Parts: sequence; C-alpha cells; structure tokens
Amino acid sequence: MARHVFLTGPPGIGKTTLIQKVTQALKSSDVPIDGFYTEEVKEGGRRRGFDVVTLSGKRGPLSRVSSDSSTSRRECRVGQYVVDVISFEHLVLPVLRNVNQGSDAEKKICIIDEIGKMELFSQAFIQAVRQMLAGSGTVILGTIPIPKGKPLDLVEEIRSRKDVEVFTTGLQKYYQ
Repeated sequence: MARHVFLTGPPGIGKTTLIQKVTQALKSSDVPIDGFYTEEVKEGGRRRGFDVVTLSGKRGPLSRVSSDSSTSRRECRVGQYVVDVISFEHLVLPVLRNVNQGSDAEKKICIIDEIGKMELFSQAFIQAVRQMLAGSGTVILGTIPIPKGKPLDLVEEIRSRKDVEVFTTGLQKYYQ
C-alpha cells in the first residue's frame, strides 16, 4: 500500500500550485506538516531563477540565471541556471531533519517540491530523502520531474518503490 505520494508532469503544469493548495488545506485542518516548495523568481516578466520557500516562511535562492558564460568547475549548473547548493542545504536540511526526528506518535506529512536536477546536486539532501522514505513516521507528498533525458537515480528509485504512488498531472494541457 502506498504511503508516499508524488506528482509528476511537464514543467509549468501546476504541480507546485497543487502542492500549495493541499498544504493550505492540511494546515487549516491542523494536520502536522512541514517541508518546502520552489517558486519562480521573475524580474521584468522574465524568469531569473528559483527560490526555496519553507512552510515556516523562510526563503532563499535555489538558482539564478548566470550572466557569465564561462563555467567554473565548482559551479553546479542546470541549463542557464547556477544552483546555490549551500543556500538550498541551509534552508532545507534542518526542515527535513526536524520532520524525520519525530516519533511514530508524531507522524507528519513532509512536502518536498521538488526532487529534481537542481536539488540532486546536494548529497546531503539525497541522503535525507532516502532516510525519510525508509522511516516509518513520515508521509511524503512531493513532486518529481517527468522522465526526460538521462534518468535521475533518486527519482527512479522513488518511482520503483512499492510504498510510493506517482500521479501524472496535466498531460492533456501539455499535448493540446
């Protein structure tokens, strides 16, 4: 039986919006919940990057468009975006550790939006997600990218778990 639920679908289809609406409904019902979501950062109508926003309201950069065309060997990049792994870990890891440390009597729902290429530059994040999936006290509601290109190990691991249900959202809009 599935204990964790993940949404997948093309970019811009509404996965994060759905996660935010579910989060609001759960909070208003006093369900113990924590986690994070990602949000586009726009300037002058153009996407400049993404921020991580915790459910407690803390915010920090996940990535920004690089104005420098040269690539440093230490930079983590996804397309035109440079990923700020340190900022991501600073915001997200304490949330995931806090959720994971509750006893079974304090079961929580953890929102993880999303587990994608940018987030997977963090080995500590990968380890924290695996621990949450293996633990018994947390239910994960998350998002993962639709399969495209080279498979992402953790994403494929999540898809193949017996305790995970993956729902594909919005494909009809994408193909119209």
